[in-house]
Amino acid sequence: MKVKLVSVLMVLVLFLAACGGGGGNEPAPADNGGDAPAETEGGEEAAAGSGDKRVIRVSNGINDQHPAYEASLRFKELVEEQTDDFEVQVYHSGQIADDRSAIEMLQLGTLEIVVTSSSPLANFLPEYGVFDLPFTISDPAVADELLDGPFGEKMFGLLESQGLVGLAWWENGFRNLTNSVRPVASVEDLNGLKIRTMENEIHLDAWREMGANPTPMAFTELFTAMQQGTVDGQENPYPTIDLSQYAEVQEHISDTNHVYTPFLFLFSKSIWDELSADQQTIIHEAAIEAGLFNRERNREVADESLERLKESMTFTEITDEERARFQEVVQPVIEKHKDSIGAEIVDEYLNTISEITGG
Repeated sequence: MKVKLVSVLMVLVLFLAACGGGGGNEPAPADNGGDAPAETEGGEEAAAGSGDKRVIRVSNGINDQHPAYEASLRFKELVEEQTDDFEVQVYHSGQIADDRSAIEMLQLGTLEIVVTSSSPLANFLPEYGVFDLPFTISDPAVADELLDGPFGEKMFGLLESQGLVGLAWWENGFRNLTNSVRPVASVEDLNGLKIRTMENEIHLDAWREMGANPTPMAFTELFTAMQQGTVDGQENPYPTIDLSQYAEVQEHISDTNHVYTPFLFLFSKSIWDELSADQQTIIHEAAIEAGLFNRERNREVADESLERLKESMTFTEITDEERARFQEVVQPVIEKHKDSIGAEIVDEYLNTISEITGG
């Protein structure tokens, strides 16, 4: 009888062990510089590859409603259609890591891919701060020509020293202003407004120069802060404003288009160097094609988001004359940060934009 009881207990212990093993860790909050709203989910461990397939994980800080996540799924389809060598796993909302930590994982060779905005990269390469300079890129066509040309290639070339490979330029888009106090059509309209910004010295200096009172704050705290009047407004791309339901606590929106933020499709150099030339070509071409899909989709979503926002917010269009005034007002900010970013990069960036626009 005792033997039977012991046997039953042993089976029960083994059953419980099998059922209860290994809970996932909570992921770090997303911090992609573009402030796409992040979801918090239990961490997912990368599944083992099927057979002899090599697993390639794509880390996104954005959530699964964002066009960059859709494009990451498109990348997966393109790669797996071309070869049986890889199993591509796509993660969103910082499930693997926040963007800065994910970049560090690429450097260590413990992660294959991250889709990240340019802002976290400035922590590794100050030259990437050039994309934070306000009122420099005027429209998407200018951004495309800038990034797909020699300047974009030069910026990719800087990544190798950090153990990174840049494969394609994707898009987060233009940042625009909302507030709950008054319509903003001119520089003067910003006077005294408390505007939440990221913890970014270029952004903070720009808003101060324009007369606002910039207040750095975690993205997760922003909705409540606007609801309670701790801050008057914020700035983000239209899809983020829409998905975050800021129209519930904000009355006015202006198409300031003050900063254009690109996304980069980054690969770990140490892992990249292990791949064959054919494998590299397949991945590179898929990253570029998915990036073109991302840009088109991102612009569609931005237009759709703005139309929804107009239904419950007062929309103010900035005239060309006023935009020129904004550009003039923030010139001291560009001069202040020029040396810390790299004078050569800043000059090349501004000169290339001038050539593209005919300015």
